[in-house]
Amino acid sequence: MDAHIKKVYVPMTETSFYILLCLQTPGHGYGIVQEVKKMTAGELVLAPGTMYGSLSKMEKDGLIRFLLEEEKRKLYVITPLGKEVLEIEKKRIKRLYRNLKEMG
Repeated sequence: MDAHIKKVYVPMTETSFYILLCLQTPGHGYGIVQEVKKMTAGELVLAPGTMYGSLSKMEKDGLIRFLLEEEKRKLYVITPLGKEVLEIEKKRIKRLYRNLKEMG
């Protein structure tokens, strides 16, 4: 993983985290927005500009890739680099949670 990717994605924004988490199976922007809203019980609602800007940047950086267009919606999926970055973030979040529990 190059320095640019680490600098931009570690630690990761909530938007990037949820996009990569959702794209472990192929999906499109609107579907991700709906899934994140459901997973967070409405606490996080991704605005279209944020979503599509993030998808574009993540595709350019190689974390996700375009699969195909289906009913005028672009389907994306996480790449091996995206999986690596997601795993780093998951470990970081688990460490934070473990420390929180230990410190009360």
